[in-house]
Amino acid sequence: MKHDTKIVSAGRNKQWTGGGVNPPVQRASTIIFDSVAEMKHAIANRADKTLFYGRRGTTTSFAFSEAISEIEGGAGCALYPCGTAAITSAMLSFLKAGDHVLMVDTAYEPTRDFCNKILTNLGITTTYYDPMIGEGIRELIQANTRILFLESPGSNTMEVQDVPTLASIAHESDIVVILDNTWGAGVLFKPFDFGVDISVQAATKYIVGHSDAMIGTAVANDKYWPQLREHSYLLGQCVSPDDAYLALRGLRTLSVRLKQHQESALKVALWLSEQPEVDKILHPAFNDCPGHQFFNRDFSGSNGLFSLVLNRGDEQAITSLLDGMSHFKMGFSWGGFESLILQVNGLDRLRTATTWQAAGPVIRLHIGLEDVDDLIADLRAGLDRLNLALLK
Repeated sequence: MKHDTKIVSAGRNKQWTGGGVNPPVQRASTIIFDSVAEMKHAIANRADKTLFYGRRGTTTSFAFSEAISEIEGGAGCALYPCGTAAITSAMLSFLKAGDHVLMVDTAYEPTRDFCNKILTNLGITTTYYDPMIGEGIRELIQANTRILFLESPGSNTMEVQDVPTLASIAHESDIVVILDNTWGAGVLFKPFDFGVDISVQAATKYIVGHSDAMIGTAVANDKYWPQLREHSYLLGQCVSPDDAYLALRGLRTLSVRLKQHQESALKVALWLSEQPEVDKILHPAFNDCPGHQFFNRDFSGSNGLFSLVLNRGDEQAITSLLDGMSHFKMGFSWGGFESLILQVNGLDRLRTATTWQAAGPVIRLHIGLEDVDDLIADLRAGLDRLNLALLK
């Protein structure tokens, strides 16, 4: 089945949809049984998409998890109330006191905070590593290293990792390889083709696609799926059937939305690269992005998220740029139909294995589905306001 067809068809088993195009929203906590035999059957099969108790899932969540698992290519998919819950639960499913984690230095800030503030208190140590370390990861592996965590491209600065090399080295020591695959949306990067054991996503972003629901996913291979599934259940993780429905509905248009996000973002990025106020574009598709060669080798395309480095800009000037935007609004998250803009602060504070040096402030953009000419005009006006503020 071709890629675009799979996105439309995955998870549409009549067992879940009842014959409709989409599954109904099945809201349930208690599942009732008419006989002891029926209950025993549910107990015996509760881990295999069988109605047992609401926290194990309903037909709505079964349809969504099955679809994501099929699209990413794993053995099964666990669902969580948000992306951060997917990250933390996936890690906790394979860690115990005394273990060691190798964490990419460019990780999403809440992932880093989880390591520093939660895992530390559980007696689990973390070593941060340069995302471009490649073969050098061998030197950081300890006898108690249990997880190698990847995020590619990296948050905010977009470094692309050599995932197959890192995964291969980790597997020599039986280390679990977990990837935050949110930027790849499960379709731009196929994690299990490159040695990843568990692929995590904030499906809140491109899969939901409309900024109206929060949900996380973790897809595991055959080796690690049973443990991920059971430990996530024991951690109490589950999702609302309404959110699962919204995510499943968003999934059906993921392919066409990503194509438009990619096309528009590349046009905006190329325009920005020619503006005198811009020092550098941080986008995996650009030749000077660290790991660009791995992006060309491993990814099938890009999306709407990238960053840029300004030549200069103080707090007042950046505020002038941001405050007057018409189409770009300030807001956390990304992946919806709307365009967003944020200043990225604290890159020097958020790194310990690497250092961040740039000519000026970093601005992160998400290019939505608006007309590109309107977005470019909005950015040009913002840069003009920046220039005026710098003259004062």
